[in-house]
Amino acid sequence: MYIFPEEVRRAYEALPIALVFDQYIDGRVVPLLVSDSFCELVGMDRAKAIEWFTRSQYDRLHPDDVGNVARVSQSFIERQSGYDVVFRSRHEDGYHFIHAVGRWQTMPDGTQLAALVYSDVSDSKEEILKLAEKYHIFQEDRFYTDPLTRLPNLNYFTEFADEHVHTLRVDGKAPMLLYTDVNSMRFYNNQYGFTQGDELLKLIVRELKRAFPGALIMRGTEVHFIIIDAWDGRESVARRIGDVNEQIRRGALGNTTGIQAGICAFEDGMETSEAFDHARNALKQIGNDLNEMCHFYSHDDDIHYWNQRYIVENFDKALSEGWIKIYYQGITRLETGKTTVHEALARWVDPVLGIIAPNEFIPVLEKYHLLYKLDLYMVEQVCKDIPVRVEAGLLLLPVSINFSGQDFDYVDVPKELNRLYEQYGIAQYVGKDYFIVEITEQDVASGTEPFHEQLRRLRRDGYKLWLDDFGSGYSSLNVFSRYDFNLIKFDMELLKNLDDHNGANRRIIKAMIGVARELGIHTLVEGMETEAQRQFLKEVGCELAQGYLFHRPEPLDAILYRRSKGHKSGPCETPEEREMQFQQWIRM
Repeated sequence: MYIFPEEVRRAYEALPIALVFDQYIDGRVVPLLVSDSFCELVGMDRAKAIEWFTRSQYDRLHPDDVGNVARVSQSFIERQSGYDVVFRSRHEDGYHFIHAVGRWQTMPDGTQLAALVYSDVSDSKEEILKLAEKYHIFQEDRFYTDPLTRLPNLNYFTEFADEHVHTLRVDGKAPMLLYTDVNSMRFYNNQYGFTQGDELLKLIVRELKRAFPGALIMRGTEVHFIIIDAWDGRESVARRIGDVNEQIRRGALGNTTGIQAGICAFEDGMETSEAFDHARNALKQIGNDLNEMCHFYSHDDDIHYWNQRYIVENFDKALSEGWIKIYYQGITRLETGKTTVHEALARWVDPVLGIIAPNEFIPVLEKYHLLYKLDLYMVEQVCKDIPVRVEAGLLLLPVSINFSGQDFDYVDVPKELNRLYEQYGIAQYVGKDYFIVEITEQDVASGTEPFHEQLRRLRRDGYKLWLDDFGSGYSSLNVFSRYDFNLIKFDMELLKNLDDHNGANRRIIKAMIGVARELGIHTLVEGMETEAQRQFLKEVGCELAQGYLFHRPEPLDAILYRRSKGHKSGPCETPEEREMQFQQWIRM
């Protein structure tokens, strides 16, 4: 590497021009000297300027100009042409027009160095633009630029994002990466058209540039944007995302909730690709929660991510190996205290991770649209348990099984239930009304006409249909008039804090039970855990209750084991008693 004599170095550094001396070593550009004027041009001290120039030659360039500057540079290095190029360089106040010229200079010892001089010619912007238009100096470069938003694209991110991160670190700043998504973009396009959809994306870009001035903002795939900026704390980032969304809602043609973002603050030694993966996974943690605008990456997200991967990758094996087991929880008739129905609940007992709770694996299966496999598996296991119950002398109480609205998109649920009913020869033991299909109110409210047609077929085929989670925050009274359910199950949250807000939940439960009775719909409240709750439900005329006061979920094996030891189960309702209670309820 060439070394300038000290006096010569000081003289060059003091020249009133933005000068850089480069040496090309093993295909790399090695800056040897930068003048004071160059440091002023780039806004860095000498040490930072040299370090930045070593690794970040292109990160400030307009993406349309990167390809041209790279071609001119390569031709200059190969001695095929001189170095004379105009490009746009990003500064804190926007893009500046920079004119760079260079020539080879032979030093006293014969070393060839490139002497490059840079000039900020932004004051001549109008003249430059005229020349650019005449001679096609600045041409759209779709390899590095997204044609719609005029932002750098993924190709640019792949080649130059590392340089921008390095520049932030050279400036003594901690980098961060945001990965954003536009909420419900498909719905917006369907509602207002693709032209307005494009206008929404342009609006988002304007607001992102306003909220993150000086940041490197790029368009990723489809409606994703990538932002690299200096980290200034969670509160600031969340506030800026909130401000962006507020302006998007004001400026958009139609209804939109704006963007959501996953954010990763770089740790020491973290690569850009790693931060990108973390930010993208942080965005996934938000899921369908439209109330959460941003999620900040933490190491706990990694554990959550790998647990999700384990669940998805081992789900089929869990079914075939029987790791997912049925636990039955009794449902009690309040008038008699007898168990009248069992609910079948899934429990994953894993040989590696141990117990995987339903609130861990069910959302993952829902996210990856695998719930239909679980729900049909549950029906199949219930069918297999019926002969076992008969042989043990247990009463065959009806069993309710939870189904997701997704199931009806992937399989014909009535057809599959009929197939399993025939396959396992259940008709010799029970009718189809032994099986109760539970559907949440949210699924019913958002279901399509084919979904509702399958519900009607279930009723025609003889299966019972229950509405689950009524009152969980999605409630609408039209379910009473529009849909044909045997029973409405009230969400457990209604039973909590009965005396809060002047006893509002007491009045709600009492009123809804009264409406259901008037319409001939049976009622069940879940979450009963205290004697006071039981007494209240009896007083307001609720028929059935479910909760830990009487029953905890348990596998059939545990029930059979207790029976083998001579322990009697609690009183269960016979079919005759069930019919008698039903007739009495009708007459009340």
